Amino acid sequence: MVGVSRVCSKQQSSHSYEDLIFYGKLWERVKNGRRYKKRGKVEKAMEFVERMKKVHEEAGAALKKAQEDMKRQADIGRKETEDWKKGDRILLSTKDLVFKERPARKLVDQYVGPYIIKEVVSTNVVKLQLPTLMRIHSVVNVSWIVQYKKQVEG
Repeated sequence: MVGVSRVCSKQQSSHSYEDLIFYGKLWERVKNGRRYKKRGKVEKAMEFVERMKKVHEEAGAALKKAQEDMKRQADIGRKETEDWKKGDRILLSTKDLVFKERPARKLVDQYVGPYIIKEVVSTNVVKLQLPTLMRIHSVVNVSWIVQYKKQVEG
């Protein structure tokens, strides 16, 4: 490369000898797969990085607060589920059941039963011991059932 730069410098060129050596070294770096990088820290870039870190932390805190607020609002309408055990007596809601023998929906009881819990499948699902005349699936969600309370005599 040095030989080429000397030949170029003898011809009328706008580049000085030092420029050609610089460009020659730069070409060697590019040719070998290395890029020319400035050495040293750039203060503006460091300020930008710090600003972006601060913005990232603030955004994370805002998202965390929004998540907590949404959870609090969603939990207002929720209630704790009861712990159901095998053998408990319950009443089954008729809200989504169809009774063909009753012509008017408003004349159907709100709950039917009592029925016995045959098995607790999970905290949300129980299997009931239903009569064969009730043509529904025996595994129901706990939102369909309520605890049976004996009627007080008197």
